[in-house]
Amino acid sequence: MASQEILREEPSRGSLINDPKIRSLFFQTLVIVLLFGSIWWIVHNVIDNLQRLHIASGFQFLRGRAGFDISDTPIAYTSDSTYGRALVVGLLNTIIIAVAGVITATIIGFIIGIGRLSQNWLIRKICTVYVEVFRNIPPLLVIFFWYSGVLAVLPPPRESYHLPFGSFLNQRGFYFPRVLWGEGSWLIPVAFLVAVAMAWFVAHRARQRQMATGQQFPVLWTSVALIVGLPVLAFLLSGMPLTFDFPKQSTFNLTGGFQVKPEFLSLYMALSCYTAAFIAEIVRAGIRGVSKGQTEAAGALGLRSGPILRLVVVPQAMRIVIPPLTSQYLNLTKNSSLAIAIGYPDLTATAGTVLNQTGQAVEGVLIMMIAYLVLSLVTSAVMNVVNARMALVER
Repeated sequence: MASQEILREEPSRGSLINDPKIRSLFFQTLVIVLLFGSIWWIVHNVIDNLQRLHIASGFQFLRGRAGFDISDTPIAYTSDSTYGRALVVGLLNTIIIAVAGVITATIIGFIIGIGRLSQNWLIRKICTVYVEVFRNIPPLLVIFFWYSGVLAVLPPPRESYHLPFGSFLNQRGFYFPRVLWGEGSWLIPVAFLVAVAMAWFVAHRARQRQMATGQQFPVLWTSVALIVGLPVLAFLLSGMPLTFDFPKQSTFNLTGGFQVKPEFLSLYMALSCYTAAFIAEIVRAGIRGVSKGQTEAAGALGLRSGPILRLVVVPQAMRIVIPPLTSQYLNLTKNSSLAIAIGYPDLTATAGTVLNQTGQAVEGVLIMMIAYLVLSLVTSAVMNVVNARMALVER
């Protein structure tokens, strides 16, 4: 009976500090309190310093007159525009250079990465030298190389290089014909969007058909025919509302056409070439990560090296390539802030000018931080969607 009573007794509980749940909750609460306390201390300290120095705070300055010009303006802007519009111009310039750089760096990186695995000795060594050179030089020096070592030594406008399609290249940039659209041209972009939607539908149906029957459909050429053919058809039906404003060479400068200034060219080429070296190594590692048996099995089925690479190796390598590729896209976007060294009016340069004129240092830095944070989060979200679509799906 005594032993049964002992068994019936409830086990004694330890102290609360030894309870894992209580201890975990305590430390989490402590971290949250310390975090918010630190944020409150920083904000309170900043406000006190601003008041002590008689510096106005807030974002009302964004409505004030900017009073300075910007060399590259993707939207309408004058010195009479507001500080807010100046920041929008800088943000758009950052987005333009980031998107253009990402596309070019991806293309170059994939070509160089595949070239490093080529059976041709010369191609393999050239690609290796490219990677080792650009990967081991700081990006700022690469920007200076293109700006001062390549574009600055081009001839003056009077001696411009004549390029195809009425284009010119000189110290002041690249000039090419400007497209002028007439009445009824709205039909062309509508046709393009319809063609893109139809190409996506064809690709989706072709993938379902291949998964079900194993039969392939010429998706690439069908998509090209749709994306090119429908806008051309719309162009003809709308009466060909298209003219060109060709650049004309004068005594001291070129007039007309569209000018891409050397600041943009040097930054675009530098970021593209620099990031492409890292992307090439990522692509090479991804291809190396695919089992050699996959290539041998595809070769045993009678496939040639080109289809093996395109249909077997690269799709599997993309599952390895995409996550680190996202980091390189983010690095390229953030490295675009180096444009301030050569005078390209990106977000950092424009916000710096606004900051110097208004004295709103805290607000200016906060705007830059939020803008780059949003760009990075959007890039990561897009790449996460792509990564999820490329992931293996168990049946």
